[in-house]
Amino acid sequence: MIIIIFVLVLWYGGLFFQSFFLHRYAAHQVFTMSKTMERVSFVLTWFFQGSSYLSAYGYGIMHRMHHAYTDTEKDPHSPSHDANLFAMMWKTKTVYQDINDQKITVDKKFTKNVPQWKSFDAFASSRFSRVLWIGFYILFFTYFTTALWQWVLLPVALMMAPIHGVIINWFGHIYGYVNYKMSNTSKNLFHFDFLMMGEGYHNNHHKHATSANFGVKWHEIDMTYLVIKVLDFIGFIKLKPISIKKESRF
Repeated sequence: MIIIIFVLVLWYGGLFFQSFFLHRYAAHQVFTMSKTMERVSFVLTWFFQGSSYLSAYGYGIMHRMHHAYTDTEKDPHSPSHDANLFAMMWKTKTVYQDINDQKITVDKKFTKNVPQWKSFDAFASSRFSRVLWIGFYILFFTYFTTALWQWVLLPVALMMAPIHGVIINWFGHIYGYVNYKMSNTSKNLFHFDFLMMGEGYHNNHHKHATSANFGVKWHEIDMTYLVIKVLDFIGFIKLKPISIKKESRF
């Protein structure tokens, strides 16, 4: 039971900061926050993503490219142009690393105001940090595992962020329903997104990229957005007003 709770905490904790900080803040900037709050978000993203930590800079730029080039050969991750799920994962990894290592030239429109904390990212993305987290996860499983099948959850803990990405960027362009017919294959995976905290409303998001709320219909409850509303209410962040004329941005 402890192992299941542990993996669920990693799943939803890592997912929240990927959606809240990396996606809605770094990539789309649907709200603002103080520099202190931004640094706290960096650290908490590292804490919950652990061995699969993603930098806000690399993720933010790559996701903007995904919106600009959806389902084309320039898309960093597209089922339409990648042979299979693993090929897409490898391409995503390569593009992400090339952005972080500045091995490719990126259009300035994709880098504008993307948050970056170079010294922290250097540590959090380092082999040293990842090995520490891997060692911690293995020790935790060794001590608390009560059944052999629970070890199946260890790779999930180790690869949490890439798994979250695959669910949306692969399955979210193949399966599900659409509220908006567009020139891309984005789909809503769930009528109520209990699994991905709102990220599963992928078709809605591609239509209204600058909206903090990914849900549109009454049953499409966006759990991440509800937390964002609370953080906005207590003053930790400030939501930006939605401009309909700018919905196509990224």
